[in-house]
Amino acid sequence: MAHAPVAGKPHFWNLSPQALSEQLGCGLEGLSHAEAQARLERHGPNADAPPQARGLLTAIGRRLREPLSLILLGAGAVSAATGDGVGGGIIVTILGLSIGLDTVQEGRATRAAEMLRRAVALRAEVLRDGAFRQVPVEEVVPGDIMRVRAGDIIAADALVLDSDAFTAGEAALTGEPYPVEKRPGAVVTASAAEARNALFRGAVAQTGEARALVVGTGRNTLFGAAAAVLGEGQEVSAFQRDMHAFGLITARLTLALVVVVLATHMLFGRPVLESLMFAVALAVGLTPELLPMITTVTLSRGALRMAGRKVIVKRLAAIHDLGAMTVLCTDKTGTLTQAEIALARSLDAAGQESAEAARLGAIAASLGGDRGALDAALLASHPDAAQGWALLQRHAFDFTRRVGSVWAQGPGGRLLIVKGAPEAV
Repeated sequence: MAHAPVAGKPHFWNLSPQALSEQLGCGLEGLSHAEAQARLERHGPNADAPPQARGLLTAIGRRLREPLSLILLGAGAVSAATGDGVGGGIIVTILGLSIGLDTVQEGRATRAAEMLRRAVALRAEVLRDGAFRQVPVEEVVPGDIMRVRAGDIIAADALVLDSDAFTAGEAALTGEPYPVEKRPGAVVTASAAEARNALFRGAVAQTGEARALVVGTGRNTLFGAAAAVLGEGQEVSAFQRDMHAFGLITARLTLALVVVVLATHMLFGRPVLESLMFAVALAVGLTPELLPMITTVTLSRGALRMAGRKVIVKRLAAIHDLGAMTVLCTDKTGTLTQAEIALARSLDAAGQESAEAARLGAIAASLGGDRGALDAALLASHPDAAQGWALLQRHAFDFTRRVGSVWAQGPGGRLLIVKGAPEAV
């Protein structure tokens, strides 16, 4: 993972902002436009390396190198050379349709994934030339001062300089569904999951606001390092290995029988052309010409059914892998469950069930502007609770005091609603 200490070198969250800014060769007042451009050229764009694109000819060539494809090509060529142009044409046409369908299907899936990636292009807010401005996330560089607000996707790894009731959801990195508080102050831990003063690329700001010093971008982030490992190579699936092995067995058996039959015919003095035609017919008869077409059509149907469930299949062979799965090991949160908090019931001070407590909580959540998981659950249970109420004053939830409050004017007069830990309230 990125940021692993080397020869005693500490993680960036173990350093003070001043020490880190000296290490990065920048100040804490943001970068100029010229300095940001120079750093962008030096460090590269804040993005993962795009997958190496394969051309159409490369994709077709890869499929033609399969043993079954080579057998069919050879049989078609020999058929045409010996005067059976119709038979040779049929064989080559079947092979061409299979390869074409496979190539087109995977090409469409790749283009759809790329269009989806471009459709969700993000922007980040950074301090440039003394003022905060929006820039594409690709232009964020180490040394930038980044401002993050509730709802933003964090664009880079960064050290928190100051924060106001700021929390971030790091489920994409740790699998933990609930937001974690982020605040300034160096920590001694070596674990990124315990670094409460660090923001990580790919996390989502849930509440509050924070300013942070950008430390790593692109592949030099925890998220980018993980993405790079996952994208290093495309492993051949069990289905592809089995098909390749079957093709090799068929090719060897066919070649051996053709040689034996041709040699036997020649030994008995049969005409060379007649012997060759018989050997080719034997090769074609032994070769399952329609197998590539059948597998491609079957997998394509599976890909279309998955597309109907809003799943893009980039490799057709993955359909077989999914169907052959016997045991699935997966993180429960956000996959088998929705990672959402819901209000089951509310209790009053005496411990008795009371809807009034939830209603007051929903009013505070609506007027206070907090968008934490608990606030969202209260609002969902009483969406119209704040109708007729007006905010007079609020104090945002503070993780140090563990209390937040709302002073509001409503139908029953003025009301102070306080939320927080029971002992703090």
